[in-house]
Amino acid sequence: MELRNKIQTIQNLISVQKFSIAVSNCKRLIKKHPNNSFIYNLCGLALQGEKKFVGSAQYFTKALYYDFENLAAMNNLANTYKIMNKLNEAEDLYLKVIKKDPKNIKALNNYGNLKQRLNDFSSAIELYKRALTLDHKNINILFSLASTYQGLGKFDESKEVINQILELDPSNTATHKLLSGFIDYKDNKDHLNQMENLLKSGKLDEGKKTDLCFALGKAYEDLGDYKASFENLMIANNLKKEKTNYKILDDEKVFNSIIKTFGDMDIENFKKPISNKEIIFICGMPRSGTTLVEQIIASHNDVSGAGELIYLQDVIQKFFLQDRILNKQKINEQSASSSNLIEKEYFDSLNLHKFLGKKITDKAPQNFRWIGFMKIFFPNCKIIHCSRNPKDNCLSLFKNNFASNSMDWSYSQDDIGKYYKLYSKLINFWKEKIPSSIYEAKYENIVKNPEEEIKSLIKFCNLEWDPDCLDFHKKAKTPIQTVSVAQARKPIYKTSVNSNSEFSAYLQEMYNILDT
Repeated sequence: MELRNKIQTIQNLISVQKFSIAVSNCKRLIKKHPNNSFIYNLCGLALQGEKKFVGSAQYFTKALYYDFENLAAMNNLANTYKIMNKLNEAEDLYLKVIKKDPKNIKALNNYGNLKQRLNDFSSAIELYKRALTLDHKNINILFSLASTYQGLGKFDESKEVINQILELDPSNTATHKLLSGFIDYKDNKDHLNQMENLLKSGKLDEGKKTDLCFALGKAYEDLGDYKASFENLMIANNLKKEKTNYKILDDEKVFNSIIKTFGDMDIENFKKPISNKEIIFICGMPRSGTTLVEQIIASHNDVSGAGELIYLQDVIQKFFLQDRILNKQKINEQSASSSNLIEKEYFDSLNLHKFLGKKITDKAPQNFRWIGFMKIFFPNCKIIHCSRNPKDNCLSLFKNNFASNSMDWSYSQDDIGKYYKLYSKLINFWKEKIPSSIYEAKYENIVKNPEEEIKSLIKFCNLEWDPDCLDFHKKAKTPIQTVSVAQARKPIYKTSVNSNSEFSAYLQEMYNILDT
């Protein structure tokens, strides 16, 4: 009874996110019960909550050592491997759990999430549907299914699942936020009223209030009430900012290190072996048009669209970046080496996607930081830089809630403005360093002269002309997993050009930084 009570205490600590206390309790309990698989699994969960993934994996592995049938530990280890980008190992474990227990809902859902990450949306949908046959009211799985349909541009199917969720839980704010992306509130004020009533209920925690206020910001903008839109966006951004520990000085350190490292490096003349696959890197500030450009290029029959990949950033952080400073000696050593470490690691991860064709797009926007690495280690790559009116770009950042903590700088006017200035300095550095290697895809030019600009873009990628690239919104060949999903499924439109003027009275702090 005493052991059961102590285990319950640890579970309670994990449920309220007191992870470090839970870890301490687990370790004390393990000393008394060194062969107890259940306690090792709990310790792994607590470490996972602390984002200490190496230690987490070690404890889940210990849990399986003492009980190789501990399917919870197996599923949790797979989740940790997925976060650590050990995707092969994660997939093997999910399959093992599902083979042993075909009705394991958590494993089916988690494996579906992995498939979605690998752009295998059809397999993800199949897994979610299998899980829903076991529990058709599981809101987490229903939400994953709705998001997957949305990413494929299947908006009717997504709305149908969204309606199921809201019937089960009318106060599910994440679902209201998802739904807001579909709706033009000039034609539908009912949903706006639902969200306002939910906000006034006073029953929402900070996370739910954040979701709702971002959605309300979008709704009031649709209605032309920019003051109400800004007020809701300000609440949402302030709540989100409070959850981060972001310091602009950390990014300033990285950006300065990049310029210092590559400043005197002759990156045009490194001769690394050329791969049989060509990566088309599409980068720039987030919300600058990278999703639009990828959708255009990936509509080509000879191109596979991979979306936002973290693989280049991961390999650079793993081998070349320590305490936000690049190791120039290691870069020089690898540049001179007959092997190509970065390209190998990148393609080892990319191969999990099983893309067909030799040309693949990678549209992680913040890869603009790593253009020097692209030029050296991917000698046959194409580099496309997307740009947009700075104020429009930064306003769009302020209006959105991002899943990745790499976007923690986007929740205050001051941080957004200062980050944009860092970006601007760095991209100008790259343009001066390797001007002929970077194609400039300006959002406003694409909107103004789509056919001319798209043909120029396709030519730069060494592709034959394909009319599908003009009708990219109809083909919907490449899934979208970013906040751009609704916009990028439409034909090119002009309403987002110079949209910043409507908010100029409210965003002077940010705009003043951009003007200096």
